[in-house]
Amino acid sequence: MDIKNSQLVVDTWIKEHGVRYFNELTNMAQLTEEVGEVARIIARRYGEQSEKESDKNKDLGEELADVLFVVLCLANQTGIDLQEAFDKKLDIKTTRDHDRHHNNKKLK
Repeated sequence: MDIKNSQLVVDTWIKEHGVRYFNELTNMAQLTEEVGEVARIIARRYGEQSEKESDKNKDLGEELADVLFVVLCLANQTGIDLQEAFDKKLDIKTTRDHDRHHNNKKLK
């Protein structure tokens, strides 16, 4: 599914199950919370912190999907075509960074 269709799916879900969108500030707080949950898993599972028993069953994919859901909500409610914005950003990064990473001695 592409980003544009994902935005439509989320909008339909909100209208059928969610009653309405939370306001933008609430969704920003939710996004911060969800990113924190991703960070906790990454830090404990792949970083140097020990993983607590209660965290071992947490699903990183599910938490990343939570982040994506809230990002799609924010895009919908602020009128952003995220597919268009992503495509534009990818073009910018491709032009700007075409040789940059290949020439980075730290990455070799």
